Amino acid sequence: MSFIPFNSRDFRHKSIFGSTAAGDSLRLCVLMPRNFGCRKVTLVMHKDGEDTVYHDMFWCGMNGDNEEWWDITLTIESEGLYFYHFTYETPFGTGNIFLRSAGIGEFAPSGKEWQQTVYKRSYKTPMWCKGGIMYQIFPDRFNIGSAPPTNFPEDRILHTSTDEQPHWKPDSNGKILNNDYFGGTLKGIEEKLCYIKALGVNMLYLNPIFEAHSNHRYNTADYSRIDPMLGTEEDFRALCKKAKELDIRIILDGVFSHTGSDSIYFNKDGRYGEGGFCNDPHGEFEGWFTVEENGKYKSWWGIDTLPETNEDNDSFIEYITGENGIVRKWLSCGADGFRLDVADELPDKFIDALSQSIKSLNEDYLIIGEVWEDATNKISHGGRRRYLLGDQLDSVMNYPFASAIITFMRYGVAENFMESIVSICENYPPQALNCLMNHIGTHDTARILTKLINDSIEHKPRNIQADYSLNAEELEKAITLLQTATVLQYTLPGFPSVYYGDEAGVQGGADPFNRSFYPWGRENTQLIKWYKHLGEIRNSLDCLKEGTFTPYSAMLSCVAYIRRSEKDKIMVIANRNPHEITYNLPEEFRYCENLITNAFASESISIPPFGAVILKKESAD
Repeated sequence: MSFIPFNSRDFRHKSIFGSTAAGDSLRLCVLMPRNFGCRKVTLVMHKDGEDTVYHDMFWCGMNGDNEEWWDITLTIESEGLYFYHFTYETPFGTGNIFLRSAGIGEFAPSGKEWQQTVYKRSYKTPMWCKGGIMYQIFPDRFNIGSAPPTNFPEDRILHTSTDEQPHWKPDSNGKILNNDYFGGTLKGIEEKLCYIKALGVNMLYLNPIFEAHSNHRYNTADYSRIDPMLGTEEDFRALCKKAKELDIRIILDGVFSHTGSDSIYFNKDGRYGEGGFCNDPHGEFEGWFTVEENGKYKSWWGIDTLPETNEDNDSFIEYITGENGIVRKWLSCGADGFRLDVADELPDKFIDALSQSIKSLNEDYLIIGEVWEDATNKISHGGRRRYLLGDQLDSVMNYPFASAIITFMRYGVAENFMESIVSICENYPPQALNCLMNHIGTHDTARILTKLINDSIEHKPRNIQADYSLNAEELEKAITLLQTATVLQYTLPGFPSVYYGDEAGVQGGADPFNRSFYPWGRENTQLIKWYKHLGEIRNSLDCLKEGTFTPYSAMLSCVAYIRRSEKDKIMVIANRNPHEITYNLPEEFRYCENLITNAFASESISIPPFGAVILKKESAD
């Protein structure tokens, strides 16, 4: 007989699925073969960075004739990341039980340990984002509005038509300047808020809006000012006021790991007079930047226009997070939180100060970090990060889910999809899990329609990307795949984030081809109707706020899972096969309404090629 000694996802083996709060009582049970003659089983656990602790487990009875249970109940009092495996002793020797795959342990001399995330019991995240929908806007490329910019420096190029392609060719010196603009403004965004609201959106994430001298504005010139091409501080206040009237909250991009070399802080080009670190390292901004032994200044990823800030510097921390600092200024103007650019490159000292500053004003302000991997066990800045233990971030950008969804829709390996999803659900605290930023495309990735057909487009030379577009057959397939991808995106734990124009059928490769202007008047109306429908479905379901997630099946290019709350529950089934399938339903979801078509299922349901269903039952068990 094949034994599974321990499965962290089975309540017979582990009394709580996934992470736990500090002080929770946790029971672990190991199943051993009777013929091993087991004398002792030990839980071997260590807190990350600390000494190993050995806990003797207790024999607690038989499970049939050939199996016996060993268990232990323990309480982990302090938050942190813990790792564990098991050892056993028999008359014939000793052995180990390590994690092999999908939470399941096997008898093996070595291997991977299980992870136990323990978060602060006081950990709270904003309720308003749970069950919500985010819309991300690249400000220069969304809407010009009724008051186009008129005051801009001579070194900027203004496109004469919003139909034009963003500039991508290097200049005569081989540099890409990112100095071409389409003229999108904050007033233009405000004028489209009703359109955004019609998508079911309650969060608006804006890429950088502060004064800068490139179209992406990640090279901040002055954190305290709105970029004049976007408008004024009064325009920002008006945008926030109008958004709040529509129950939409504004999230700003906080780019604090670096500034622009052409800024009031560094001032390499002399645009801001005689001040700045480059001209006077011992002046107002002393210690904000680092000069290396070779005399050059430390820059972000070696890009000399992006001098890296010293985020451990007390003066810089005070400027950004202090009582009269930058983050408090913009929150007082109407913002409701920040997305932290490259959060894994910010030290704990800085994130601690920022979080304390923001949350001391209002616990409902949202702080999301840009982390591309599993944020619970991320290592950067020389150590393990503690983003999601209760005193730093509310949540993160969910790249693992994005990768799982896109890979499943392209290749149909259901088992890998489900493992990726469950792994994050197992490692993340529920407070963070329920406000994950679930995107499938951003300003840093190729457009989702393009990527679903050509996942290598981002790695092609720019001249190839510039000429690439889907043909009619590819576009039809991409739209079908996107519709099912968004069913997954809108129903998994966390909230979906829509990159402006994805809902309108915008195509494109990597930067800058993913940053074209929104196609007003040329939208794909089929997709917009689809996104509005998904928004209505999502906003009608209580189980998508803090409901449980239960995998149901994952095989033969088909995945199914259940979301459940006290008020309602849904079953989502996605068919990646190029042919229709018939799915036999569990009893609790027979004769339920399919929210996508408003038709009712019977004992089984037919799912079209590359299609999906959302079955709803009014009340949970």
